[in-house]
Amino acid sequence: MPHPAALPEEELKKQVDSERTRSSGPGGQHRNKVETTVRLTHRPTGIQAQAGERRSQAENLREALRRLRMNLALHYRTPLTDAMFVVPASHRPSALWLSRVRDGRIAVNPDHHDFPAILAEALDVLHLYADDHEHAAAALGVTNSQFVKFLALEPSVLSAYNQRRAARGQHPLRG
Repeated sequence: MPHPAALPEEELKKQVDSERTRSSGPGGQHRNKVETTVRLTHRPTGIQAQAGERRSQAENLREALRRLRMNLALHYRTPLTDAMFVVPASHRPSALWLSRVRDGRIAVNPDHHDFPAILAEALDVLHLYADDHEHAAAALGVTNSQFVKFLALEPSVLSAYNQRRAARGQHPLRG
């Protein structure tokens, strides 16, 4: 079962409850109330995201989906009972991951549609290896420095990882 952040858009939408809410639009506090804010809830996990900064409901839906994918990548780990994650040595990177790795380097922009899915896989493998970034990087076919730089593309990820390292008495990593 793929990580929810890696699901195709139509499949992900089937697992999501969508709610439209009213908020103030351009023109002042009490004028131009518009129902363009979109709040999404992923039913299986309860993870939410919302967007309301644009005038178009369609644009807000697209942005809310992007944010939901990021929230899923950050806050949901693939259960370790899944076949591909039972034994660390048996883990094989996904086709998506392999398509983004060239010569030990990860080639993906944080704004790209695939970024949340790739980040989710990196965090799942990091979790699989009990936060050992060196083994996780090796399992994914990238260098240590590339793996840490990739984690640093989302500052909250590197910050959370460094907090876990500090709790174990290890020095923080810089991206």
